[in-house]
Amino acid sequence: MNFKKHLLSAIILSAVTVPALALAADSLSVHILNQQTGKPAPGVEVTLEQKQANNWKILNSEKTDQDGRVKKLWPDNVKTEIGDYRVTFKTGKYFADNNQSSFFPEIPVEFNISDPEQHYHIPLLLSQYGYSTYRGS
Repeated sequence: MNFKKHLLSAIILSAVTVPALALAADSLSVHILNQQTGKPAPGVEVTLEQKQANNWKILNSEKTDQDGRVKKLWPDNVKTEIGDYRVTFKTGKYFADNNQSSFFPEIPVEFNISDPEQHYHIPLLLSQYGYSTYRGS
Protein backbone atom coordinates (compact mmCIF):
# COMPACT_ATOMS: atom_id res chain seq x y z
CA MET A 1 0.00 0.00 0.00
CA ASN A 2 2.84 2.38 0.90
CA PHE A 3 4.50 1.84 -2.52
CA LYS A 4 1.22 2.62 -4.33
CA LYS A 5 0.80 5.79 -2.28
CA HIS A 6 4.32 7.02 -3.18
CA LEU A 7 3.84 6.11 -6.83
CA LEU A 8 0.54 8.00 -6.97
CA SER A 9 2.15 11.01 -5.27
CA ALA A 10 5.00 11.00 -7.80
CA ILE A 11 2.57 10.84 -10.74
CA ILE A 12 0.46 13.69 -9.38
CA LEU A 13 3.55 15.80 -8.63
CA SER A 14 4.96 15.29 -12.12
CA ALA A 15 1.62 16.17 -13.70
CA VAL A 16 1.52 19.41 -11.72
CA THR A 17 5.15 20.50 -12.15
CA VAL A 18 5.92 19.56 -15.77
CA PRO A 19 3.33 21.90 -17.35
CA ALA A 20 4.53 24.75 -15.12
CA LEU A 21 8.10 24.23 -16.32
CA ALA A 22 6.99 24.00 -19.94
CA LEU A 23 5.04 27.25 -19.62
CA ALA A 24 8.09 29.10 -18.32
CA ALA A 25 10.33 27.60 -21.00
CA ASP A 26 7.90 28.49 -23.80
CA SER A 27 7.28 32.11 -22.83
CA LEU A 28 8.71 33.58 -26.08
CA SER A 29 8.65 32.41 -29.69
CA VAL A 30 9.30 34.06 -33.07
CA HIS A 31 8.40 33.31 -36.68
CA ILE A 32 9.79 34.86 -39.88
CA LEU A 33 8.00 34.77 -43.24
CA ASN A 34 9.57 36.15 -46.39
CA GLN A 35 6.83 38.25 -48.03
CA GLN A 36 8.54 38.10 -51.43
CA THR A 37 8.53 34.32 -51.62
CA GLY A 38 5.65 33.54 -49.28
CA LYS A 39 7.92 31.03 -47.56
CA PRO A 40 9.53 30.77 -44.11
CA ALA A 41 13.00 32.20 -43.54
CA PRO A 42 15.20 29.40 -42.13
CA GLY A 43 18.64 29.92 -40.60
CA VAL A 44 18.14 33.49 -39.38
CA GLU A 45 19.93 34.25 -36.12
CA VAL A 46 17.63 35.78 -33.51
CA THR A 47 18.98 37.35 -30.32
CA LEU A 48 17.02 38.06 -27.13
CA GLU A 49 18.17 40.85 -24.81
CA GLN A 50 16.88 42.35 -21.58
CA LYS A 51 17.10 46.09 -20.88
CA GLN A 52 18.99 46.87 -17.69
CA ALA A 53 19.25 50.61 -16.94
CA ASN A 54 20.76 52.05 -20.16
CA ASN A 55 22.31 48.79 -21.36
CA TRP A 56 21.15 45.55 -22.98
CA LYS A 57 22.05 42.15 -21.55
CA ILE A 58 22.07 39.20 -23.99
CA LEU A 59 19.92 36.35 -22.70
CA ASN A 60 19.91 33.95 -25.65
CA SER A 61 20.54 33.48 -29.35
CA GLU A 62 19.00 30.86 -31.65
CA LYS A 63 18.53 30.27 -35.38
CA THR A 64 15.16 29.82 -37.04
CA ASP A 65 14.28 26.27 -38.07
CA GLN A 66 13.16 25.13 -41.55
CA ASP A 67 9.71 26.58 -40.82
CA GLY A 68 11.23 29.99 -39.97
CA ARG A 69 10.50 29.54 -36.27
CA VAL A 70 12.26 29.63 -32.96
CA LYS A 71 9.71 27.87 -30.80
CA LYS A 72 11.56 28.52 -27.54
CA LEU A 73 13.71 31.63 -27.50
CA TRP A 74 13.51 32.17 -23.74
CA PRO A 75 16.42 30.39 -22.01
CA ASP A 76 15.64 27.73 -19.39
CA ASN A 77 17.94 29.27 -16.79
CA VAL A 78 16.35 32.76 -16.84
CA LYS A 79 13.12 33.61 -15.05
CA THR A 80 10.57 35.54 -17.13
CA GLU A 81 10.18 38.96 -15.51
CA ILE A 82 8.24 42.16 -16.13
CA GLY A 83 10.37 44.58 -18.14
CA ASP A 84 11.63 45.75 -21.50
CA TYR A 85 13.22 43.33 -23.95
CA ARG A 86 14.57 43.32 -27.49
CA VAL A 87 14.58 40.64 -30.15
CA THR A 88 17.04 41.30 -32.98
CA PHE A 89 16.57 39.46 -36.27
CA LYS A 90 19.94 39.27 -38.06
CA THR A 91 18.55 39.37 -41.59
CA GLY A 92 21.62 40.54 -43.54
CA LYS A 93 23.21 37.09 -43.68
CA TYR A 94 19.90 35.48 -44.65
CA PHE A 95 19.60 37.74 -47.71
CA ALA A 96 23.30 37.40 -48.59
CA ASP A 97 22.98 33.61 -48.43
CA ASN A 98 20.09 33.92 -50.91
CA ASN A 99 22.11 36.21 -53.24
CA GLN A 100 19.94 39.23 -52.47
CA SER A 101 20.75 42.66 -51.16
CA SER A 102 18.80 44.14 -48.29
CA PHE A 103 18.37 47.56 -46.75
CA PHE A 104 18.04 46.12 -43.23
CA PRO A 105 21.00 44.01 -42.03
CA GLU A 106 19.32 43.70 -38.62
CA ILE A 107 15.79 44.28 -37.41
CA PRO A 108 15.50 45.08 -33.69
CA VAL A 109 12.06 44.78 -32.11
CA GLU A 110 11.67 46.20 -28.61
CA PHE A 111 8.75 44.99 -26.52
CA ASN A 112 7.47 44.96 -22.97
CA ILE A 113 6.54 41.98 -20.86
CA SER A 114 3.79 43.02 -18.47
CA ASP A 115 2.64 39.54 -17.45
CA PRO A 116 5.34 36.85 -17.05
CA GLU A 117 2.67 34.11 -17.06
CA GLN A 118 1.65 34.83 -20.67
CA HIS A 119 3.19 33.49 -23.86
CA TYR A 120 4.69 36.14 -26.14
CA HIS A 121 5.07 35.59 -29.89
CA ILE A 122 6.77 37.99 -32.31
CA PRO A 123 6.14 37.33 -36.01
CA LEU A 124 8.23 39.14 -38.62
CA LEU A 125 7.00 39.61 -42.19
CA LEU A 126 10.15 40.31 -44.16
CA SER A 127 11.17 41.60 -47.58
CA GLN A 128 14.44 43.06 -48.87
CA TYR A 129 13.37 46.65 -48.31
CA GLY A 130 10.66 46.52 -45.68
CA TYR A 131 9.21 44.58 -42.80
CA SER A 132 6.31 44.49 -40.37
CA THR A 133 5.81 42.89 -37.01
CA TYR A 134 3.13 42.59 -34.37
CA ARG A 135 2.31 40.75 -31.17
CA GLY A 136 1.16 37.33 -32.23
CA SER A 137 -0.43 34.52 -30.31
